[in-house]
Amino acid sequence: MTVLVTGGAGYIGSHTVHALVDAGERVVVLDNLSTGFASALPEGMLPVVGDIGNKTLVAFLIEAHRIDAIIHFAGSTIVPESIRDPLLYYRNNTANSRILLEAAVQGGVRHFIFSSTAAVYGNPVRIPVAEDDPTEPLSPYGWSKLMTEQILRDAGAAHGLGHVILRYFNVAGADPQLRTGLSTAGATHLIKVAVEAALGRRPHIDVFGTDYPTPDGTCIRDFIHVSDLARAHLAALAYLRSGGAATTLNCGYGHGYSVLEVLDAVGRAAGCKLKVNMAGRRDGDIVTSVAKTDRIRATLAWTPELDDLDQTVAHALAWERHLLGQATKQTRVNDRKSRSA
Repeated sequence: MTVLVTGGAGYIGSHTVHALVDAGERVVVLDNLSTGFASALPEGMLPVVGDIGNKTLVAFLIEAHRIDAIIHFAGSTIVPESIRDPLLYYRNNTANSRILLEAAVQGGVRHFIFSSTAAVYGNPVRIPVAEDDPTEPLSPYGWSKLMTEQILRDAGAAHGLGHVILRYFNVAGADPQLRTGLSTAGATHLIKVAVEAALGRRPHIDVFGTDYPTPDGTCIRDFIHVSDLARAHLAALAYLRSGGAATTLNCGYGHGYSVLEVLDAVGRAAGCKLKVNMAGRRDGDIVTSVAKTDRIRATLAWTPELDDLDQTVAHALAWERHLLGQATKQTRVNDRKSRSA
């Protein structure tokens, strides 16, 4: 049995690939490398460079590698960008996922795990938000994921495709062994941006909105460590292989931190005071997003191991220092080459 991981060279995908390989799984990665990095994969593993919208390529991989399960990460994930360019998101996240699902059904794939998002809830009707609560996305990004959820449910019902939909809350941190982390230039993840600012890689950090109806006026998010999230994918795969019914699960810890609380944590870890720019609200931002986690804990053999904001920030900071060290080494190599030319 082989697992096809789409977007496996990206942030969450690469962590999951490492976890799969650590568990002894055979893995094939399909990634167009638009935001992912081949270097994020386990040593000796190379991705198949291509797009999930290429049905011929996907069908070939399913047949050639005898794929029995697909973990689908590939897609676009930035809320403000989705508002500026909604058609990009409906193509990358919805239309291409439909093509991938068609290839999966026709190729006899048995199990499918889909990376969805808490953005499908919009501003939740209650906190914490449960999987059966209303879904009212505030952005094309959220809608594109919700549409794909429905396509997957319909395909599962019609063709017997076992599936788990994982709705991520705010993913943060890095592999504690520093094998992979968030490396994308210009990333918009709060903790990533904050640790970059702490290390001088950004001049400041913008806080979008300080007048929300929260204790300190800033948005509140449920931050889940990326390594815990990767383990949730392995637990979902084991669940499906054991005959588990199709389900939708929140992936979070069940408690939240405000933007300012996160910035305080980054400042403590880095031993500095961040330069913060208070800005206006952004379109599409949700006020409070915290997961109700009873279902995932009851359904999967999964419990969090890294539920600690300071630890999550420390891992993100360690990864950023690692990237900074790599960049410094590369600059020195380039300088030596220039002098010897």
